[in-house]
Amino acid sequence: MGAPRPCGVCGAAGAAKYRCPRCSAAYCSVPCCRTHKGELPAGRGRGGGRAALLSLPADSPWSVEDILTEDDEQDRVPLQRLKLLGESEELRSLLLNPHLRQLLLTVDQAEDKSSLMKKYMQEPLFVEFADCCLRIVEPPEKENILPD
Repeated sequence: MGAPRPCGVCGAAGAAKYRCPRCSAAYCSVPCCRTHKGELPAGRGRGGGRAALLSLPADSPWSVEDILTEDDEQDRVPLQRLKLLGESEELRSLLLNPHLRQLLLTVDQAEDKSSLMKKYMQEPLFVEFADCCLRIVEPPEKENILPD
């Protein structure tokens, strides 16, 4: 994220290590995060992040661009491809597994998502889920597919 910015809530200089996934506002701590969430428009509090944007009404003032920075742009998946995730029967089937659901919930709520993702990428069930998602949003190129 670069050099720490001042906290947008308490104003502590250079203390903001985190940013709001919805509006990119900088903040320095859990209490400041909670305060900021209380200031968000109604219905935009906790939960959902990028995934919640997929279910927003077409006339919503929020968009994917509201939560992406230039650093995130290289990892951006077009909205049309993200919507394919919701239409996949294979993915729906995987998400019926309570163990996978618990893993995903744990990642969603984790402070250090990066290290947890590294750990979970050793779990065959989580890898199967990740591979399924990638096949949907980035279908394999024909040259990499073995002939029948």
